[in-house]
Amino acid sequence: MADRNPVHENPQEESLRWEEVSTEHLVQDEWIDFRRSAFRFPDGRIFQPYYSFTRRDYAVIVASDEEGRYICVRQFRQGIREVTTEFPAGAIEKKDGASPEEAALEAAKRELREETGYVSDHWRPLLTIPSNATISDNYAWLFAAEKCRPAATQQLDEMELLRVCRHTGEELDDMLSRGEFKQSVHALAWLLTKQPGKA
Repeated sequence: MADRNPVHENPQEESLRWEEVSTEHLVQDEWIDFRRSAFRFPDGRIFQPYYSFTRRDYAVIVASDEEGRYICVRQFRQGIREVTTEFPAGAIEKKDGASPEEAALEAAKRELREETGYVSDHWRPLLTIPSNATISDNYAWLFAAEKCRPAATQQLDEMELLRVCRHTGEELDDMLSRGEFKQSVHALAWLLTKQPGKA
């Protein structure tokens, strides 16, 4: 998997960088570090306030079962106040001695099992990408899991209320085209699985 922080900048791009002048941590706990910052632009102007946050990296799993159907979950998303269809996903916990890739894959396997009861022996990384490069510094690790089979009951967190559903690829394409598959990073993961050589 590609380096999550590749360096491709040239001297001309360096002139586009903002310089952080000050930062105030408005909320800082185990879930989020929400900041208010001031930045100096290359021309010397100071812009403030600029709000940004840090959250955990997370894994998204495009999981298909032995019948070729895709395992999704339905759950309420408070940001848009709607129940959405999406892929299993969850936060990555950093493990001592584990590489970022190992921790991400472990999280993906855990979230698939806990949210859906399915497991897989066939895993492929798809992409690691910033979740929202404008205001957040966390990354989404996208995986495909194939030939998934039911192996356990759901083990949901106290805030998780979700229902497992299965869809054909055609149904997912239709939902996406109608704007009904509303998690943007999940939509990206789905489109990546459809690229030549990714199926």
